[in-house]
Amino acid sequence: MTTAFDSYDLGGTRLANRIVMSPMTRSRAYGPGTSPTDLTATYYAQRTSAGLIVTEGIQPSVIGQGYPDTPGLHSAEQIAAWRKVTDAVHRAGGVIFAQLMHAGRIGHPSLLPDGLVPVGPSAVTPRGKVFTHDGPKDFVTPKALTEAEIAQTIDDFAAAARNAIAAGFDGVEIHGANGYLVHQFLAPNANRRTDAWGGSVDGRIRFGAEVAAAVAGAIGGEKVGFRISPGNPVNDIAEDDLRETYGALVARLAPLGLAYLHQMEAPGVRDLTVRLRKEWPGTFVLNPSTGDDPTGPGELTLVADGTADLLAFGALFLANPDLPARLAADGPFNTPERATYFGGDHRGYTDYPALA
Repeated sequence: MTTAFDSYDLGGTRLANRIVMSPMTRSRAYGPGTSPTDLTATYYAQRTSAGLIVTEGIQPSVIGQGYPDTPGLHSAEQIAAWRKVTDAVHRAGGVIFAQLMHAGRIGHPSLLPDGLVPVGPSAVTPRGKVFTHDGPKDFVTPKALTEAEIAQTIDDFAAAARNAIAAGFDGVEIHGANGYLVHQFLAPNANRRTDAWGGSVDGRIRFGAEVAAAVAGAIGGEKVGFRISPGNPVNDIAEDDLRETYGALVARLAPLGLAYLHQMEAPGVRDLTVRLRKEWPGTFVLNPSTGDDPTGPGELTLVADGTADLLAFGALFLANPDLPARLAADGPFNTPERATYFGGDHRGYTDYPALA
């Protein structure tokens, strides 16, 4: 019987097990030009017993930043800083992918230079607030991307992917989930375009599909993952045609020969998860829906029963850097500490033990 502790061949890269460290925003890029620090290298090197580490979201361009002190991969100094991180992970025997995340309309002008404002598929203001250095602020109305700017954004993703490989990453994951730019294009309430980049399902999936094609063309599909979160309402996303939209997206992505599809599962969509797993021709990574509790040992059966090839764990990796060993021993587990705020995918948790 296959278990989560068996090794796995991911597009020619050997993973020691089938346990993935999920991407979790940290807002600690205190180095020059929003670059990671030595602390970042320590943090990821501590967690190399994961079969695969996926980093916190990394913006592919200046305009892609949505939270304070999040790192980029669009400058020489950022590439050099990330090289220290990947070297530390590889010395410890780990495998690490960079998650490329453009926040789109989720952000604030105070986080951006030169009078820039957040961008999106349409000029639709999201409900809610974003954390800034000056505390929570209301989201602003984003600037709708022109077709030329869409093309430039796709190029930015491809350039960031090349930078990731130059920085020593084993691959990249495109963040198409959790209400950020790719997800905004997928969602009818955020994408109200009437041109070829919106309207119909084919129009709304086009941006994500072309980003994936460009990134795969830049570094090879076997080094590219794609993350989705069908039905996840975070960051004011509303989707009412999940099965049609994500079935069409998976069909567009399938011929690209990507390393994996990574689903962050929203509550109540297990039937769609099972369908997408069947329709996806390659490796399927699942971050399962577990209510208010972090993904834990009870979800290991999802690999054994074939629901997923790889299983992603988030908050427990913050509290337990040696998580695979603790899962194999069925504990004990440190409890993730709650935070007053946390600007990212795993709101509500902070690092444990404290690393900064």
